[in-house]
Amino acid sequence: MTKQSIRWSKRKLFLDCIAVLIMTFFISPAAYATDFPTWLQNFKLEAARAGISQKTIDEALTGIQPLPKVIQLDKKQPEKKISFAQYKKNVVNQHRIAEGRRLLAQNRAELNRVEKIYGVAPQYVVALWGIETNYGTNTGGFKVIDSLATLAWEGRRAAFFKSELIKALKIIDHGHISAANMKGSWAGAMGQNQFMPSSFFNFAVDANGDGHIDIWNTKSDVFASTANYLSKSGWTPGERWGRHVKLPKSFPKELIGPKIVKPLSYWKKVGVRDANGAEFPNENMGASIVAPDGLGGETYIVYGNYRTIMTWNRSTYFATSVGLLADAIAR
Repeated sequence: MTKQSIRWSKRKLFLDCIAVLIMTFFISPAAYATDFPTWLQNFKLEAARAGISQKTIDEALTGIQPLPKVIQLDKKQPEKKISFAQYKKNVVNQHRIAEGRRLLAQNRAELNRVEKIYGVAPQYVVALWGIETNYGTNTGGFKVIDSLATLAWEGRRAAFFKSELIKALKIIDHGHISAANMKGSWAGAMGQNQFMPSSFFNFAVDANGDGHIDIWNTKSDVFASTANYLSKSGWTPGERWGRHVKLPKSFPKELIGPKIVKPLSYWKKVGVRDANGAEFPNENMGASIVAPDGLGGETYIVYGNYRTIMTWNRSTYFATSVGLLADAIAR
């Protein structure tokens, strides 16, 4: 072999190694995962060890296939972020306010009963219902078991989705709903209040006492489960979420954010004022300043119940809109 041939062989070997490294870096983890039939067979054994009945395993897992649409949605890069002003316009619109008022009046007796038990005012339960699923009209058309199995196999957040899948099977095993009727979002959020299976176990309530927890079709269960979530997450009865405020000029941006909690007396001292001229409540109440669009947009002073709403969804867009929609419905 000539020196030139040796040099070329070494160069080719080097380039091949680089190609392998590049492929290893860029290929999705799912490409190295067990094929789905093998994964599913192993998972069935795990489910049985977790106490799931063979009847439920057969009913829920026989013949399922991974859903490409779910993988696509899970991997999809977030679209360009819209402003809070646009988000609020989309979410807290006149149609949703009017429908929320109608449904609150229609379900007043049940919502009042829920408030007596859990301490959550009706307008907040209705606002969450409205923003999550447009009052139960858009709950998602994916089969929850298939979606969770796809995400548990696909690998990016395998441990989380496998845990949720086990809990979803337990919900079926306990007789709350069948696998065929367990519908929800592509990520496994279920029913009219979009509970993940873990939230179902932690907070869902059989409000009408029929022996089944039905957050898909039974409004009393939906309302009580929503209120129970807020109550167990730290809701303070009788306290509002926050209010629109005006900030003084040159307000330090370092003081913005729900994690910065100071008494109302502090915020009054530094020049924060109610946008409508109303007096602030108890000056010892802990409060934060949030500005979802930055200091150039609307600003709000928010209280403990706002932080409780954020345990449901950690977005200031979401929590602020829930509060604004609740106020508009009650008004």
